[in-house]
Amino acid sequence: MTCRSGGVYATAIDDAVLVVSELLSNALRHARPLTSGMVRVAWLWTDDHVEVAVSDGGAATEPRAGRPTMSSLGGRGLGIVEYVAESWGVRHDGETTTVWAVLPAPHANGQVAALKEAG
Repeated sequence: MTCRSGGVYATAIDDAVLVVSELLSNALRHARPLTSGMVRVAWLWTDDHVEVAVSDGGAATEPRAGRPTMSSLGGRGLGIVEYVAESWGVRHDGETTTVWAVLPAPHANGQVAALKEAG
């Protein structure tokens, strides 16, 4: 079942895609890959929320939302995630670092979609 056919509102899908894009961009730019040489993207849809997560091999610094100046060319990604998501954070499991975010994602028909993973 896809998100759209499962009745998830288009705006919720757009927000989830935006957050995954920001988290994935940060992983590719700032972190090492997993031991497999890849990064992992996963999401879990429930009745009214979606948790998205990007896992990588970690970096020298902890992911945190920056406060860039108006003229800064970057540094806004996690600030965007912080604004769009209800909550977000970082989990560590051995060599794996996962940055996750929970977003509101109501389903028009109340169905629950399954865990999906790519990577």
